[in-house]
Amino acid sequence: MSLTEIQHRIDAALALSGRSTADATLIAVSKVQPVERIQHVLQQGQRIYGENKVQEAQDKWPKLKEQFPDVKIHLIGPLQSNKVKPALALFDAIHTVDRPKLARKLATEIQSLGRAPQLFIQVNTGEEPQKSGILPVELDVFLKQCQQEFDLPIAGLMAIPPIKEAPSLHFALLAKMAQRNGLKGLSMGMSSDFESAIALGATHIRVGSAIFGARI
Repeated sequence: MSLTEIQHRIDAALALSGRSTADATLIAVSKVQPVERIQHVLQQGQRIYGENKVQEAQDKWPKLKEQFPDVKIHLIGPLQSNKVKPALALFDAIHTVDRPKLARKLATEIQSLGRAPQLFIQVNTGEEPQKSGILPVELDVFLKQCQQEFDLPIAGLMAIPPIKEAPSLHFALLAKMAQRNGLKGLSMGMSSDFESAIALGATHIRVGSAIFGARI
């Protein structure tokens, strides 16, 4: 499937929901994709990309950004506290804020840097023990801590639904939590379910294999 086809499907899903084409941002998930494939998608005009690991992004994107300086890179994988400084130097958005220790470190480094990326709190909506993310019952307290104690500019929430459950249930839960807390950003929806996510208010969708093909 091509980038153009994906964008057409996004636009159609937005129109069906009575939303503007500017209401949802496509993040092309370029993790573990070879540079040649990424360059092909860059040449088609896509400018927002998602990476899972700081080191991998450091290896790929500085050179690519020399050719395409308007590119924006989003971290969509777990962030270790000891990787915060290089992450802030590279990423325009971090979707995986999920614990007080990380929030505290981000606050310290952001203050030192003098600028902040867009920040999302990752919520483990399925309460899966192997998955990152704050538990739903702990979200409100953690969000207040991020905003009031650490002065972090939280833009919204992010979730990755359990594989064996209906994703729409988790998208609806995330949307409800965001609305309750006055947050507008909803990072949710991937290659197989982004239309459902858009119908439930997604503002950022993460599509990889449908754009790049199977990972090598």
